[in-house]
Amino acid sequence: MDELLKILKQNALESAENIGKMLDISPDEVRRRIGDYEKQGVIKGYQAIVNEDILKMEAVTAVIEVRVSPEREGGFNEVASRISKFPEVQSVYLMSGDFDLLLFVSGKDLKDVAFFVSEKLATIDGVNGTATHFMLKTYKRHGVLMESQDEYERLKVSP
Repeated sequence: MDELLKILKQNALESAENIGKMLDISPDEVRRRIGDYEKQGVIKGYQAIVNEDILKMEAVTAVIEVRVSPEREGGFNEVASRISKFPEVQSVYLMSGDFDLLLFVSGKDLKDVAFFVSEKLATIDGVNGTATHFMLKTYKRHGVLMESQDEYERLKVSP
């Protein structure tokens, strides 16, 4: 991966001036390359990683494994595309193993997610089964620790 992309993945708010110094290129060149990546679709967007526990948000996130029957022409792509269009669905991945798709879904509460699974997801042609797992606490998201820890904290040892 390009070093510029690595820097942006770590901190998308890093200034073009600082990135230019890190890569020994001009800030204008940094901006040009970022613009090119955006036009090519390499960079699809920018997001803040929010610690929802601190905000005491009442939302619920579920990880849902989905077993599907691939379609003759589109394979898993058609079913995945239909599922991706629901606003509750945050992410969709094709995966190996007992299930075919892995979804990350958000709702305002457990009933909201249950309604999504039973009334929307399960009714899609090609969906043969699901397994829903509710996320209880987030320790790390996208490489960022959610709880601050002392850098030099020692492990507690008991006799």
